[in-house]
Amino acid sequence: MRTILVVAATALWLPAAALAQGAEVAFGGGLKQDTSLPVQIESDQLQVNQSDGTAVFSGNVRVVQGQMRLAAQSVQVEYAPEGGAIRRLHASGGVTLANEREAAEAKDAVYTIDSGEVVMTGDVLLTQGPNTLAGQKLVIDLTAGTGRMEGRVQTVFQPGTSP
Repeated sequence: MRTILVVAATALWLPAAALAQGAEVAFGGGLKQDTSLPVQIESDQLQVNQSDGTAVFSGNVRVVQGQMRLAAQSVQVEYAPEGGAIRRLHASGGVTLANEREAAEAKDAVYTIDSGEVVMTGDVLLTQGPNTLAGQKLVIDLTAGTGRMEGRVQTVFQPGTSP
C-alpha cells in the first residue's frame, strides 16, 4: 500500500514540477477555430464610441464564433479604422471560453481576430475532460489548436486519459 501511495504521489508531483515554469498544451482540435467565421455578440447593454472605434458590451455578454463560446461580464470590441472589421475583443469579469470538449476560465481574455490568438490571464483554469491545468496565463493559438500555460502551473491528470 505504501508503494502505491509513493508512486501515486510521485506521479502527481512530477508533472506539476515539470510544468512549473510553463506547459505546452495540445488541444486536440478542441479549441481549434476558423477565425474567419462571423462573430455574434449579445449583452444587456451596449455603448459605442465612434471617436476611438470601440464598443463596450456589458452585462451577461455572450460571444459566439463557430463552435467557440465566450462569456463575460464585459467585452470591449476594437474595430479596424479602415472597413470597421473587428480587430480585437477584450473580455473581463469571470471569463469563460468553451466549446463542446474543453473550457478555460480566467479573470480577463484578449482575442485578436486576425492572428487567432487568445491570451487569458488571472487564475486561469483549463479543463479537458477529467483533466485540469491551472496557471496565471494561457496563450491559445486557435488556428493551430495549441496553447501554452504559464505562471506556477499546476495540473491534475487522470490515469488512463489523455489531455
